[in-house]
Amino acid sequence: MRRRKFSITLMWMGTVLAVLCGLATAQQALDLDGHAVNPFAAASGKPVVLIFLRRDCPVSGRYAPVVQKISREYADRASFWLVYPDRTDNPQDIRKSVADYGYQLPVLRDPEHALVKLSRVQITPEVAVFDGDRRLIYDGRIDDWYIDLSRARPAPTAHELRDAINAAAARTTLAHKEVRGVGCYISDVE
Repeated sequence: MRRRKFSITLMWMGTVLAVLCGLATAQQALDLDGHAVNPFAAASGKPVVLIFLRRDCPVSGRYAPVVQKISREYADRASFWLVYPDRTDNPQDIRKSVADYGYQLPVLRDPEHALVKLSRVQITPEVAVFDGDRRLIYDGRIDDWYIDLSRARPAPTAHELRDAINAAAARTTLAHKEVRGVGCYISDVE
């Protein structure tokens, strides 16, 4: 009887450990040096904003000034990360792209799509905003600047990323938690 209880306890502890390890790795991506990074651990309880980009997506490139402006404006209220999900991107090409656009944000590669799946994004550029408790409160477009790939408004009329950051910081909910963007599909999303 004691041996059976001990075996059950060990199996239970193993299951708990496997679940915890799975949660830890599900939130990890790689920095440009190949080290595993968990953007939530580095946020110290602040909301986390993951900005998904592709080097070969012209819409991603056009949003660089917008992303830079918003990340500077909200730097004290949220932790921002650029995430490159394309499996074929190498660190050197990403570094060049980041430098070309003048980004000053930390950069992650997500070749296994751990953050893509967690964030439920499908297109670049899209963002995922998590509150301080690591709950996904918004995934989708940055704003409504683009109508489709070939047409843009003179200026956006909806500002979903700003609204989501404000909601995450205030711990309130959004009317629209998901609004798909216009851009380039993330390949191999399962």
